Amino acid sequence: MTKYSLIIPVYDRPEELRELLESLVAQDISSEIEMSFEVLVIEDGSRESAEDVCQSFSHKLPLHYFYKENTGPGPSRNYGIEKAEGDYFIFFDSDCIIPPAYLKTMHHQVQQYRLDAFGGPDASHQSFTTLQKSINYAMTSFLSTGGIRGKKKHLGTYQARSFNMGFSRQVYEATQGFGTMRVSEDIDLSIRIRETGFKLQLVPEAFVYHKRRSSFTDFFRQAHSFGKGRASIVKRHPSQFKWVHLFPSLWLLFLVSMFPMFWIWEGLAQLQLFTILLYATLIFSDSIASNRNFLVGLLSIPAVFIQLGGYGSGFLKGIFAYQPTQQKFSSDNRPQIKT
Repeated sequence: MTKYSLIIPVYDRPEELRELLESLVAQDISSEIEMSFEVLVIEDGSRESAEDVCQSFSHKLPLHYFYKENTGPGPSRNYGIEKAEGDYFIFFDSDCIIPPAYLKTMHHQVQQYRLDAFGGPDASHQSFTTLQKSINYAMTSFLSTGGIRGKKKHLGTYQARSFNMGFSRQVYEATQGFGTMRVSEDIDLSIRIRETGFKLQLVPEAFVYHKRRSSFTDFFRQAHSFGKGRASIVKRHPSQFKWVHLFPSLWLLFLVSMFPMFWIWEGLAQLQLFTILLYATLIFSDSIASNRNFLVGLLSIPAVFIQLGGYGSGFLKGIFAYQPTQQKFSSDNRPQIKT
């Protein structure tokens, strides 16, 4: 019997966590499948506690709730691993909804291919708002950075994302889990998993519904932090740099340079404007084809531009910011967590 520990760090999101737990109650696992699971909710120093929400599910799920001081998502996931009993650990963000067939699908893939580590993509749920669907498009489309982030059609080596990621206990013992980075800690771990000799594989069928941000302002901040995180990854793992990582920054510079170009070289500025309008049209058309919704298609244009602008500016800031020499990750430089 294979046991999975589902580890969910949460910070000030009790109601979103409720939806996630409801989706775990609805998991379709027949008695013939030799697997079981437990759920560990790690409250990372929240001001708005999720303890009551967890208590309301105590009779529906094998659920364990832990509260700890705030240290960030990576150390919180490691904290959950230390408390877990499973043979495999699966990580979800608290703003995810898990399809009923998820655990059955993932278990089948793990057993069939003897996976050491794995991950899946994210998708937009029909209940999401129009804005959330447009932001989801920006985060998953090949016309933005979806081709970088690791889906079925991705650029470069697959790197799992922590909103839908898992690995065995053996992988944890060899890598010591997540590092202390606040952003891109999942990419850092994916790289170290492969460097340690384990197999990391995408399972396209094991997707989750990911809500994303609820406003363009919050989305810009998130994209900006992702860009800075990618810059940190490049500094920690120089061999992982790909020229495609520069695309958001180059696009941002291209966009910003158009305005002064009207006074310097109007012909070139007009060409830039035409390129921008063509790109916007491609985004609009592709989003409508994907979402079957005119308004989502329309909002996908600013969503992609905000995503690229935030990511690009964050990457430039991270690359050119002063950063002291960092030690290679080891279990000794993880922060000590008080329980």
